[in-house]
Amino acid sequence: MAASTVMLATPSGEREKLPIYPQPATSLELIDEPLPLEKEIGVARRAATQTVRDIQAQAQGVVSKWIGVEKAVEHRVKALAAPNESMTPALLFVGIATLTGSILTRNRMLLTRLVIPPAFLIGSMNYFLPQTSANISAYCASIEEAHFPTLAEKHAIANAHTAMTWYRLKDATQSGREKMGDGVLAAVEATQSLTGLKLKEALGWSKARAAEVKEQARVIAEDAEAKVRETTTAAETKVEEKTEEVKSDRLV
Repeated sequence: MAASTVMLATPSGEREKLPIYPQPATSLELIDEPLPLEKEIGVARRAATQTVRDIQAQAQGVVSKWIGVEKAVEHRVKALAAPNESMTPALLFVGIATLTGSILTRNRMLLTRLVIPPAFLIGSMNYFLPQTSANISAYCASIEEAHFPTLAEKHAIANAHTAMTWYRLKDATQSGREKMGDGVLAAVEATQSLTGLKLKEALGWSKARAAEVKEQARVIAEDAEAKVRETTTAAETKVEEKTEEVKSDRLV
């Protein structure tokens, strides 16, 4: 009896074991991955939005500054305008005077056309709005002293010299009038002594009146001299202060 060999073939890998319990259903999750073009569009959109916001912020800053300037100008105008002076007719008169100066010099030389209208403007302002003109002059002087000290010093010296010249002219004019009156009085007295006519009584002149006129002339001359001295002293003091300030600034 022949012997037989039985060979059992087994698989090379183990079979997968099935789970005992049921498994949950598998869920599929879709991930939305943007395209490169979409990324570039998003970057551009964010940059544009930021640029618009920056422009809006700058515009708002400019508007705020302009509002601040308007308020400062309004406050300054209210501070310069004198409360006891009426602006409506006075400014109209100033405008008419300035226009008159421009009309009078429209066919003149260039220098006359440049000088006469501003002179009419300044003169009419000083006449119709004296307090407001003084406030504007003081404000311009303060700006000049703050930003241009050297020019302010020269301006103060020029003003002092101008004031001295003006008061000296007034004094000279008053002296000339007084001398003329004395000459007329001497002529009347000589005529009266020669003719015997009472010209002084006919003209209403008397010794008391002559003495009063002389006293008034003396008072006016003393007042003018005192004003000249006061103006000179103030100008010299101001010039010395400005000189010291300039020297200290240079040392610093």
